[in-house]
Amino acid sequence: MGKKFMFTPYLFLTPALLVIGVFVLYPIVAVIYYSFTDYSIVTPPIWTGLKNYQQLIHDTVFWQALAHSFIYLLVTPVLIFLCIILAIIVNRKLPGINAFRALYYIPVISGSIAVGISWKLMLDTNGLLNGLLLSLGWIKEPIQWLAEPAYTLPIAMLLTTWMGLGYYMMIFLAGLQNISEDLYDAAVIDGCNAWQKHWHVSVPGLRPQITFVAVISSLAALEVFNEIYILTGGLGGILNSGVTMVFYLWQQAFKYHHAGMASAIAMVLLIITLAFSIANIRLLESGTETES
Repeated sequence: MGKKFMFTPYLFLTPALLVIGVFVLYPIVAVIYYSFTDYSIVTPPIWTGLKNYQQLIHDTVFWQALAHSFIYLLVTPVLIFLCIILAIIVNRKLPGINAFRALYYIPVISGSIAVGISWKLMLDTNGLLNGLLLSLGWIKEPIQWLAEPAYTLPIAMLLTTWMGLGYYMMIFLAGLQNISEDLYDAAVIDGCNAWQKHWHVSVPGLRPQITFVAVISSLAALEVFNEIYILTGGLGGILNSGVTMVFYLWQQAFKYHHAGMASAIAMVLLIITLAFSIANIRLLESGTETES
């Protein structure tokens, strides 16, 4: 006798499925379709096949944006290293350590727009940084930090790193507090010094957190937009020095009204992020299996 169909569970799932269908599945299908069309938002889409992808292959700005997005991935290992160090420091029971943790978390709750505006004012020709360097006699005239193409991307990466320190530090701090003190005592007995015990105990114990942070920070780096937009005033920097994939996507869609081209860029970015996430997880999992 076959099982009786239960209608009630699907009735409860219907609202969630409708939301997923309208706000997740439909946009994905629409972007896939628009990527094969000439669509300027204000006019109906016209099917053009692979024309948008062919134009991307010969688009120098696209390749420049793609290169910048991959360069931006250097933020991830820097964040992981610094955040583990900070987590180890703030995990110690010292007077006022809670205030120290809160200070590092302030950039996280401040918002990228507010922080970006603050950094832009600080890096202005007459800003705080130039004033400090001039007063110390390290420079003779103000530096055009945000007008020099060589500085645009590194400054944006530095801003992203600074904003992410507090958030990822808390993730590693939670992981450290789940590691048994007995393991550290055993490491000391085996002759490990203060840093060796963290290398042999803390880092292996933080493997799940490292995997998680590596994936989400990499995705955030590939999809960076706010920092570039604020620091460059929505222009992408001199000679497109700060243009990344998402910023170029925004330019094509909302500045040039080329929604079809923007959809093609979105599909390329989707494939890259999926491939990178899978490779990242597999690599870290294989490292865990090797150690075990």
